[in-house]
Amino acid sequence: MSGAHQRLVLFDFDGTLVDSQHSIVEAFSQACRAHGIEGVDPALIRRHIGLPLAVAIAANLPEAHRARAAEIAESYKLAHRVLASSAGHDPLFPGAAQAVAVLKAAGTLLGITTGKGRRGLNTTLEKHGLSGHFDVLRSADDGPGKPDPFMVQSALDELGIAKADAIVVGDTSFDMQMALNAGVSALGVAWGYHPEQELIAAGAAEIVPSFDALLAVLKRRGFHS
Repeated sequence: MSGAHQRLVLFDFDGTLVDSQHSIVEAFSQACRAHGIEGVDPALIRRHIGLPLAVAIAANLPEAHRARAAEIAESYKLAHRVLASSAGHDPLFPGAAQAVAVLKAAGTLLGITTGKGRRGLNTTLEKHGLSGHFDVLRSADDGPGKPDPFMVQSALDELGIAKADAIVVGDTSFDMQMALNAGVSALGVAWGYHPEQELIAAGAAEIVPSFDALLAVLKRRGFHS
């Protein structure tokens, strides 16, 4: 981006860059079974991916068990740590690595805003060779989760980026709402865990069907050359 001021693309992680639904659903199911709870709904679990863990856990439990959300969350962390580190889990979506490389080469600042814990985020980035590609990381360990604007605003503050020079890319209404709450534009992706109409209703400026399309939209909007 020679001769231009820097701009920032903030990616959601689970459901946007990484297809982590299988390990998340399995870890939640294992955690519930460990506490004698059966019959969790995979579709309901996917709907809450991206929210802070305690909130997502409680939302997926029968009302009679919600008081146990904290202990079930600890069981989830243990189960997910094993699953996420095993071969074959949490693959990148097709085109994700290439898109990140194109933006990085163009001088675009890159960040991640995720409901995943920092340990899990770092492990997955390292596994896919992406550890050095991002200029700012915001995880569940850093402050309030989605749809609170904290992760976006603190990333902007750290890098000295104006709201007009940043954009959020995500797959859930929580991402769109977070961006809206922070006063930043957002793009929805069509391959994630919430349907396109929900992303639009939550404030997505556009929906992109592929990473190639995402790069084209970002180029049109001046986020890379």
